[in-house]
Amino acid sequence: MKGWIDRLNEAVAYIEAHLDDDISYEKAATIAGCSTYHFLRMFAYIADVPLSEYIRRRQLTKAAFDLRAGDKVLDVALRYGYGSPTAFNRAFRNLHGVTPSASRREGMALKAYFPITFVMSIQGAYGMEYRIETKPSFSVVGISFATGKESKESFSSIPKFWDKATRDGSLERICALIGKEPKGLLGICSGTDADHIEYAIAAASEGPGPAGLRTMSVPSATWAIFPGRGRMPDAIHALYRQVMSEWLPSSGYEFGDAPDIERYLSNRNSLNQEFEIWIPIVKKS
Repeated sequence: MKGWIDRLNEAVAYIEAHLDDDISYEKAATIAGCSTYHFLRMFAYIADVPLSEYIRRRQLTKAAFDLRAGDKVLDVALRYGYGSPTAFNRAFRNLHGVTPSASRREGMALKAYFPITFVMSIQGAYGMEYRIETKPSFSVVGISFATGKESKESFSSIPKFWDKATRDGSLERICALIGKEPKGLLGICSGTDADHIEYAIAAASEGPGPAGLRTMSVPSATWAIFPGRGRMPDAIHALYRQVMSEWLPSSGYEFGDAPDIERYLSNRNSLNQEFEIWIPIVKKS
């Protein structure tokens, strides 16, 4: 039975084999054994770089090698998915600091990014608190928006969504509904299609909320729940990274088919915010 780290490395091998071809995020996620949404989030947290940026760096690294080998600029541009020499020139210069033609000169300094290999990191010098709970489906009421699945985009757009909800009064209206379990202000993040995720700010509720707020359903699932404390958003990003790089690979679980949930238990603007993250899990088959 292949482990989580083995499957991640197989997904990277698939990407490497298709750098000069169409790369399917869905195919890479299938190899890794999870949804596209979870694969993109997991990759960004563990590798500390969004998948699209990793692919861009690898393609432009190989492009520099190809140019040094004597390949024509137009041929290399088309090989790595650039529709025009102008677009390729711009991307190449942004990474390497020189034009594709100049990169051929003797002694020219270039950058090289090599394939990522995931390994099991031996940590364990400190404890990591968690609990596992199976919960029935429940309804929530709140607001939502769609953002790109790449973590780089969601990391910037989600805090802006919280700020907007604070300014326009939506957050205050949602907080007034808090009372039903799971109590607290909830951030619910789920994949909607190949290109987007849906992020909702909501509170658990038994019935429909006031006008202007959506009623949404969270499916029944088993959750690994991790408590945290600190300043947003850095504290929650650090905990996600720890869960995905340390806990999940050694836990005997993999991602389940349900949203990730953030549960805020104190003032979200506090410098010492108390929160939980809920990761849907299933036993490895």
